Amino acid sequence: MTVLVEHFASDSRIEEKKMKDERDDELVWDGGFVVPKSKEADGFDAPDINFLGHSFRDYENGASERQKGVEEFYRMQHIHQTYDFVKEMRKEYGKLNKMKMSIWECCELLNNVVDDSDPDLDEPQIQHLLQTAEAIRRDYPNEGWLHLTALIHDLGKVLLLPEFGGLPQWAVVGDTFPVGCAFDSANIHHKYFKENPDNNTPKYNTKNGVYSEGCGLDNVLMSWGHDDYMYLVAKENGTTLPHAGLFIIRYHSFYPLHKAGTYTHLMNEEDKEDLKWLHVFNKYDLYSKSKVNVDVEQVKPYYISLINKYFPAKLKW
Repeated sequence: MTVLVEHFASDSRIEEKKMKDERDDELVWDGGFVVPKSKEADGFDAPDINFLGHSFRDYENGASERQKGVEEFYRMQHIHQTYDFVKEMRKEYGKLNKMKMSIWECCELLNNVVDDSDPDLDEPQIQHLLQTAEAIRRDYPNEGWLHLTALIHDLGKVLLLPEFGGLPQWAVVGDTFPVGCAFDSANIHHKYFKENPDNNTPKYNTKNGVYSEGCGLDNVLMSWGHDDYMYLVAKENGTTLPHAGLFIIRYHSFYPLHKAGTYTHLMNEEDKEDLKWLHVFNKYDLYSKSKVNVDVEQVKPYYISLINKYFPAKLKW
């Protein structure tokens, strides 16, 4: 969003014109969410800092208690996310026997969740979902599947709630990475992997590990969390979202791939095509986080129509 800063002038009309010009550089979308316009192109203009005054995804600024908590989160995640742990979680949660509810009911349930791994956000998750979806909707108005993908991409975070087993944060949120092969140095707080049992297991600690080059990411086990869970929920409930939508859901937290460009040796040609859409999605997922809330009731009818198009009325979770 654009912050309006008052500059005193002898002629109040000068100030009035300045504020009008600044407002013209914003677009107020449905629900009152302010989306910044780029001055160079008619597209999304990523801000330099988050609402806390820090760079986005700043994991090195240890000055705040929140930053210290984020680092401790990654220490726990990197120690406990093993190949065997992921297989166990996929087997258990792949049963989809926790609950039956609609997509929108799950969105409302997410009001109870705050992601401790995210240094850029301390708002209820439903606001982040709608902020991301509304920002994409402005720049890609004809891509309804992408608006819906943005709305549902984090719904798997319900794993944190008691109804879904109340998993610890390190088993639900944070950056994701492949297990069953070497942990690339591009992973955030890579140093903590030294305590992961797989790091000292020969079949898991080589570049390819248990995989083969070009095998395709669908054949790779990712660290367990909300991404993989929501991917399983959508796929097993027969969503008609395009493959690119499922790719975004499963890999949107896979920053070592889409930010650092690592693990590409495991990708196939379909992955490379889908990655283009993930790059589009990612800037909205990351940079649309804001303290300006979306009016949920105002935008709800539009998203309900998309849900009805791509999903059954009730899903198994």
